[in-house]
Amino acid sequence: MAGGNRSLRAGDLREWLSWFDASLVSLVVGATAITMLAGLVQVSFGAFTMSLGTVWASVFDPVVWTNPQVLLRLFLGDGFGTDVARFLGLSTAEVEMSKETLIVWQIRMPRVIVAMFVGANLSVSGAIFQAVTRNELASPYILGVSSGAGLAILLTLVVFSGLASLLPVVAALGGAAAFLLVYAIAWKGGTNPVRLVLAGVIVSTVFQSLQTGLFFFADDLGVVQTAIAWTTGSLTGVDWEQVRMILPWTVISMAAALVGARQLNVLLLGERTARSLGMRVERARFMLSGIAILAAAAAIAAAGIVGFVGLIVPHMVRQLVGSDYKRLVVGCLFAGPALLTVADVGARLALSPAQLPVGIVTGLVGGPYFLYLMRKTDALGDL
Repeated sequence: MAGGNRSLRAGDLREWLSWFDASLVSLVVGATAITMLAGLVQVSFGAFTMSLGTVWASVFDPVVWTNPQVLLRLFLGDGFGTDVARFLGLSTAEVEMSKETLIVWQIRMPRVIVAMFVGANLSVSGAIFQAVTRNELASPYILGVSSGAGLAILLTLVVFSGLASLLPVVAALGGAAAFLLVYAIAWKGGTNPVRLVLAGVIVSTVFQSLQTGLFFFADDLGVVQTAIAWTTGSLTGVDWEQVRMILPWTVISMAAALVGARQLNVLLLGERTARSLGMRVERARFMLSGIAILAAAAAIAAAGIVGFVGLIVPHMVRQLVGSDYKRLVVGCLFAGPALLTVADVGARLALSPAQLPVGIVTGLVGGPYFLYLMRKTDALGDL
């Protein structure tokens, strides 16, 4: 029995390692390098002037990296981070950091980290939706999930401000409601990729009009400016609060996506084949869509509606590593952060000292790419 268990574990390990072929390893290494470089460029700019050498030395300051309690307090908050450090038997002593290190880590670094989380969430969400609908053009933005989550967030900010602490939950509910509405509109004895995309466009248009209408009910100029930031997608002004808000939902949704990769592969074979293999198709589709909605909603709650990332990244990764979702999800986990951190650098520097919302940059790139996909894809249902 013990030998059988060891054999099973060895088989699982070999299967896991088989995911990482040369193309996926190259993608992971290249995307990681791009993300790190873009992040270093991003933290080099701010109101407090520092040389590049000083900034980069602050990023890799040994005081931060040799004291785990510092990172735990940043990512988890002072109270919970200290409790976790104490539970793990780590030091809980306060650490003295230079002014430059404090500026880089307390003020500038959260923007890079949120960009990474948002890029990963939107990319994996788009990849899941493309499998669930068997449509290469599907994404949270196209299928109305982004608009539904955005409308729910705007309602919270403008009308139900007391629920602001529950933004990820509110966004998830709004995204789920929008996706269910898209399915209801597209349903006609079943759905097909064309009807789903058209229904998504309809729902997105209606919800975006409702978002615009909400501005007339906001008396506070600050609320209006915040609402505009949500609708355009912006990383300006994010801090560790946004990191702590998106972190747990990202961990949950990304882990669930990796676990569900095998089911996504089965769905790609078609409903008839999936059923013949014993899959309860509607249940699997519902559960996987829930993961995609949660990932997209967490991203929108932290950065607003950043369009087209969920469309572009899965398609690019698919061209590099193939359509196997065990590789595709892993590729999206690394390529998404790379794309969004680079886009945010462009948003930061394009009209310096003014800063563009990152959603404008991704829209300028994603719009033409969406047109290219439409012209390239002969059958919208084929992946």
